[in-house]
Amino acid sequence: MEENPTLAPPPVPAPPSPSLASNVWLRILSAAGLAAVSFALAWAGVLPFAVLVLLIALVMSWEWSRVVRGEGIDLSLLVHGVSVFAAVALAAFGFAALGVAVLIIGTIIVLALEFGAHPMLSSAGVLYAGLPAVALLWLRGNEPSGFHAVLFIVLVVAATDTAAFAAGRLIGGPRLAPRISPNKTWSGLLGGLAAAGLVAAAFAYAIQAPPIALAITGVLMGVIAQAGDLAESALKRAFDVKDVSQLLPGHGGFMDRMDGIVAVAVAVALFALFLDPQAPAEALLAGMPGAGP
Repeated sequence: MEENPTLAPPPVPAPPSPSLASNVWLRILSAAGLAAVSFALAWAGVLPFAVLVLLIALVMSWEWSRVVRGEGIDLSLLVHGVSVFAAVALAAFGFAALGVAVLIIGTIIVLALEFGAHPMLSSAGVLYAGLPAVALLWLRGNEPSGFHAVLFIVLVVAATDTAAFAAGRLIGGPRLAPRISPNKTWSGLLGGLAAAGLVAAAFAYAIQAPPIALAITGVLMGVIAQAGDLAESALKRAFDVKDVSQLLPGHGGFMDRMDGIVAVAVAVALFALFLDPQAPAEALLAGMPGAGP
């Protein structure tokens, strides 16, 4: 007699995957710890902050080399690291322009050393790790507004990243760039930009700066941060890498966490350089020209 298929026992369900909530909390705790250290050292002064910036920039140099050229330490990575170290040291003591020059020289040397499949990308890593480090130190050195400028950048980028992640997971919807980063959505982008504007306006009220001008600046910074995130995702997809490393729980590597900061710090420095090279932090905190009080 055949067994009735309708009476067969139901299949055993697969064990549940880690919940979204646990992943979000892991990201939040990891980010909060890094933010606390960054805040303390940035508040302490240019030199303590330079130590943190240098360590992160050197780790990012290693991560870039790991993605583009694979595991191991080669001559290009040594040149990369020495260039970043020298540039950060120069910027920390007020010679940001010389720091940029050192990075350009390091980029050219790495380009000359690399005869493999990705010489341009190998050399670009020197600028990727070094330019944002020099930019942040240049802004931080503009007393008395330097600390506020760095804090503003970090808060806006963190708000953009966190809100984009939360909105994308909770709301979902059409994909932003499915070929580059399948998990990013338009709802996440809009949520991130809204958070960037709100945080920027609140920060402006706290330091008595023009709120509308800083809110507009914050939204633009949010756009740049999301573009930096997509650019780093494109790099990882090109080399079929999920995370550049596993140094930060819930985030992967420092490049995975700093992609928005990298893009925003460089863009903000160029913006401030155009407005007032003698007082870049004050120029940033004044917000977009013509945006009103």
